[in-house]
Amino acid sequence: MDHRYSSVDRESWFVVHGLYAMIKYNQKYSYTQGKQITDQGTRNYDIAGQRLPSVTTILGKTKDQKFLRDWKAKVGEKKAEEIKNLSSRRGTAMHRYIEYYLQQKGYEDMTAFGQEAKRMARKVIETGLAPVNEYYGSEVTLYYPGLYAGSTDLVCLHNDKETIVDFKQANRPKREEWITDYKLQGGAYAMAHDCIYGSKVEQVVIMMCTPDLYYQEFKIDGDNLRKAKHEFLRRLDQYYNLEEVKNATQTIES
Repeated sequence: MDHRYSSVDRESWFVVHGLYAMIKYNQKYSYTQGKQITDQGTRNYDIAGQRLPSVTTILGKTKDQKFLRDWKAKVGEKKAEEIKNLSSRRGTAMHRYIEYYLQQKGYEDMTAFGQEAKRMARKVIETGLAPVNEYYGSEVTLYYPGLYAGSTDLVCLHNDKETIVDFKQANRPKREEWITDYKLQGGAYAMAHDCIYGSKVEQVVIMMCTPDLYYQEFKIDGDNLRKAKHEFLRRLDQYYNLEEVKNATQTIES
């Protein structure tokens, strides 16, 4: 049984849920569509025939794994994998509700899991998207030629500032010092957008919600955004150095 309404049901869906889309779409930028390629757990993007590593892959390969190792040791490998998979499914479903809302399409998942994700999406929509004046694209592929690529959740005008927005689900509230890689991810997308489209992204906004509907928002701008960009470039350099070592080792062993 398909639990989702088709796009023709969008009017009734928005009436029932009181969520008429008020965010204007502005086709200011003509975004390039990239193809995601996953190979041995590594995500890459094919952009006009050029294969580029994803921002999440770069950050994942260069982050300190101690916290993750300690957590897995504490809860156990099996439980850790269950939590990871559940979080991923919930985050994907929440993103889908928000994306369909922006595109004014009806979407419904009547499973308990789907309804939980819908409540989280509604919290983000009603609280986080309230200051959004207009948007230029959702699920936008961005890339920096020859270096990296990725997909950002939303590019918009937020309180009259061009903004990169990232939606995140969280199992519990986060301290700001725990989300460093989210900041670097936003900084990477801001640099890519400015490079390709000649824009001047002023801020990154991370909108986060837990299953019990605790909403958090983290804004990165000014000096903090510049620091995030610089730190991402340092991690990018580290990633390519690691790739050089790996390739050299493989050449020697072959």
